[in-house]
Amino acid sequence: MAEVVYGVRPVIEVLRSRRRAVHEVLDSTGNREVERLAADAGVGVRRVPRGRVARLAGGGAHQGVAARVGPYPYAALEDVLGGENPLVAVLDGVTDPRNLGAVLRAADGAAASGVVVPKDRAAGVTPAAVKASAGASEHVRLARVTNLRRAVDRMKEEGLWVYAAEPGGENYAEADLSGPVALVLGSEGRGVRRLVREGCDGVLSIPMLGAVSSLNVSVAAAILLYEARRQRGWRST
Repeated sequence: MAEVVYGVRPVIEVLRSRRRAVHEVLDSTGNREVERLAADAGVGVRRVPRGRVARLAGGGAHQGVAARVGPYPYAALEDVLGGENPLVAVLDGVTDPRNLGAVLRAADGAAASGVVVPKDRAAGVTPAAVKASAGASEHVRLARVTNLRRAVDRMKEEGLWVYAAEPGGENYAEADLSGPVALVLGSEGRGVRRLVREGCDGVLSIPMLGAVSSLNVSVAAAILLYEARRQRGWRST
């Protein structure tokens, strides 16, 4: 079943990554980079009125460009955990696709090994998530698992240290994140569920020095992922 990607950068990245089929591109702007990448991928570009793109985008900020694409290629958990010195973000109960997209963007920027989310009661990769990720969704491995606690146990079996991000934990800047690590972040309302948190090796916190007691999940993910990347050096994986 065809899905939709909208916005200049998401369309460019879905064409660049070639991880999923692109059936056609609809462009009301004559964007030359989109046309070039589409030609390289053997994808047709149809010039259409801007209103046609708007209808296809369903009200999203489309910038005059959209594409009909194949289903999102979710990764297996093993693919995310494989490789040298894995760095993984785990989202527990994050239901806003825009937050998921922002986390995927941070994960791509920090060269994380991938992101893990539960299949139920959590956001998947929707057009809104792709847009919020600025197309990073098309490059980051994202695994959906049936049971997040079992996935955490599997990570530990594979040698990863798993930390929940929660208030009251160890200061994240004082933790050793240079080895194989998974960082578990919950929704802003509920946080990490008790059963999942109990499966973690420890709890990390980001000090809050102002009046507000918490950060948006994507901001917290970016801080933790980039601290882990800093400790490992800035070489891309």
